[in-house]
Amino acid sequence: MNIQTPVKTDKAERMRRAREEAYATPLAQFHPGAPRLFQDDTLWPWFERLRKEEPVHYCTNAPIEPYWSVVKYDDIMHVDTNHGIFSSDSTLGGIGIRDVPQGYDWPSFIAMDQPRHSSQRKTVSPMFTPAHLDELAKLIRQRSQTVLDNLPRNETFNFVERVSIELTTQMLATLFDFPWDERRKLTRWSDVATALPKSGIVASAEERRREMDECYAYMSKLWNERVNSAPRNDLLSLMAHNDATRFMDPDNLMGNIILLIVGGNDTTRNTMTGSVLALNENPEQYDKLRANPELIDSMVPEVIRWQTPLAHMRRTALQDTEIGGKHIKKGDRVVMWYVSGNRDEEMFEKPNEFIIDRPRPRTHLSFGFGIHRCVGMRLAELQLRIVWEEMLKRFDRIEVVGEPKRIYSSFIKGYESLPVRIPG
Repeated sequence: MNIQTPVKTDKAERMRRAREEAYATPLAQFHPGAPRLFQDDTLWPWFERLRKEEPVHYCTNAPIEPYWSVVKYDDIMHVDTNHGIFSSDSTLGGIGIRDVPQGYDWPSFIAMDQPRHSSQRKTVSPMFTPAHLDELAKLIRQRSQTVLDNLPRNETFNFVERVSIELTTQMLATLFDFPWDERRKLTRWSDVATALPKSGIVASAEERRREMDECYAYMSKLWNERVNSAPRNDLLSLMAHNDATRFMDPDNLMGNIILLIVGGNDTTRNTMTGSVLALNENPEQYDKLRANPELIDSMVPEVIRWQTPLAHMRRTALQDTEIGGKHIKKGDRVVMWYVSGNRDEEMFEKPNEFIIDRPRPRTHLSFGFGIHRCVGMRLAELQLRIVWEEMLKRFDRIEVVGEPKRIYSSFIKGYESLPVRIPG
């Protein structure tokens, strides 16, 4: 459509300039974790060159401490599945490329090593059993129908705000049994928890601290209510009535709550938005899906690969070791770039293409592997599958009518806005 031509032209020119810059810059000057690359969607040639020329790369050219980038699928799997060598512990820096800031050290089970990790993770896993997901599916479908039925026709609106945020926030409120009328607090706390100083989400570190303290106070109140009442089927109650988590210190409690809020918000929200963008950028795949809606089952994991909503996870080396022929010293930061591993030419045929009937679509890295594999991944897939089943029933097409606005982050790979229109 003509309305989309300027968007495609702008993207092509942006990528041409990015490729020139990436291949002209000496490898010693690479900082693949620069948030601007992700906000501008110009990261791809930088990681492409690293995969070809230096798949284990040591960055010293950054405003943060030096770090190793691991960008190939097999090397990422090696790091992710060897938790005895590579630590996630928050006291060593945590799971982000940047160390956990002083004063924000709220340890969660994703930022713990064994045995504490598994004992705390197990307390929330009943929320994601097949039987409980079957029950949640009914609720997801009902809510998806309501949200989609209330979308305007022949009018531009922000898909992120009207669909992605609304549906994921409703689910978060259900998982926590959170007061319904205040559920958007969960969205805000998730955004603030992962915001970088230059993101514009908060004006200062003090404001960030103040908002997270409000989250702390609010969730502590709910926690105390669940501890002192009969067990219920929500995340807070599951933790409150399990010996492995009932007596957590307040910082550990808050860390796990923030983890579950961010995990339940960002992955689904950004992949839901990314699916609309991917299908618009690949209209032949959109036509294929409309002709055969059963392809939703393979389209969902493919869009999770294509989007990679969490771009990286970081580990800290517990001992001297080797990755891809490079010597890693004890204490070194090791960043697994899932976003690059999911485009590894040796693992995926035509990795930069969005192919909704791709063979073995669940081989992607987006949920991680090993002991830290995403506990809620089946719920995320379920939400995406149902919303697309319901969209295909209602709309011939959802058209992207402008450039997406992406988040300033090299951790959360997501969107602030996506202007769309549903033809009447």
